[in-house]
Amino acid sequence: MKKRLYKFLVFIIVIAIVCTISGFKFTEMWEDPVLYPAKGLSEKVMLSNWFSEIKGTAFDTPVYVFKGSEPGGKVLLLGGTHANEPAAAITAITVLENIKSVDRGTVYVLPWANHSAVTHTDEMEGNPQFFSIDTGKDSERTFRYGSRRTNSTHQWPDPTIYIHQKGTKLGGQEVLNLNRCYPGRKNGYGTEQLAYAITELIREEDIDLAIDLHESSPEYPVNNAIVFHQEAAELAVTAQMMMEMEGVDIRLEESPTNLRGLSHREWGDSTEVQAVLFEVSNPSQGRMRGESSEELIVTGKDKFYVEAAKRDQLYVPYDKEGYPLKLRVARHIETFQAFVETWNMLHPDKMISLSGLPGYSETLEKGLGPYLKAD
Repeated sequence: MKKRLYKFLVFIIVIAIVCTISGFKFTEMWEDPVLYPAKGLSEKVMLSNWFSEIKGTAFDTPVYVFKGSEPGGKVLLLGGTHANEPAAAITAITVLENIKSVDRGTVYVLPWANHSAVTHTDEMEGNPQFFSIDTGKDSERTFRYGSRRTNSTHQWPDPTIYIHQKGTKLGGQEVLNLNRCYPGRKNGYGTEQLAYAITELIREEDIDLAIDLHESSPEYPVNNAIVFHQEAAELAVTAQMMMEMEGVDIRLEESPTNLRGLSHREWGDSTEVQAVLFEVSNPSQGRMRGESSEELIVTGKDKFYVEAAKRDQLYVPYDKEGYPLKLRVARHIETFQAFVETWNMLHPDKMISLSGLPGYSETLEKGLGPYLKAD
């Protein structure tokens, strides 16, 4: 009897140890990596400053504000809408860590728009929880790889059918997708409240230009593209021309008027802002990919996509060199800077003057490491 009791106690202790270790590993996903804002940072505030209902929740997220010494236009850069699209967050982080100065206007940066989505990964996908970027001198920065949707522990249960406030009917899980919940609802689901808070930031701060950063799989038609609200058409066309002259090919896609809940559609309809969304190609989220891995996230190399490209099944050029993270970030930063320059050309009375960001060729040549401060 004593022997059985002893074995039972040992079993319970082992289970407790395993559960404790697993619990610590699980909660590691809730810890934000340290960021190193450039010295020009004016203030770091929480998004709940614009909608107090999300204060203290997993949806509250930092907003980094760089105010110029002179008044001018205001631009909002949003990364992390979908946390399985890492180039978006890394672009926002690169921007906030490298802005040398803002002479005119104001720059707002949200690295993790849907903070909840960064705290978990998609079930059945086998995605890594983290990925690392070499910063040189035997140092690296580690970031989280998250999900397209809000963590269900932060918002539950989902409806069978999600009916957007404008009447569009979507699958129930889309209520967890920030980019289907704009302009948001005060008393809605958590993700809808998050969308409402971002829309309120745009409205209350009189943001002139709002940019939502994204990635899409190589087989998705809207790829390496600018998606623009009709009010931002002139801005988008001019920025595209500037990028083409610099040798960076990028497509234009007009925001469909019947697709409700998307940032570029609802921001443009609900506020005075000129709203656009950038897409770059990300093999790590595509359905044709092979094994999910940290290497795939960073290098973008996948043999199955090489074969798909040979069969003309992709919407982007793809070869054995892959589609690395540095290329995706380089495209985003170049597009962001082209839009700021274009804005200044079209609105000289409300200029946004900033410096310190790397260019497209510079980022490709040096990689991301030199622009991410070492831990």
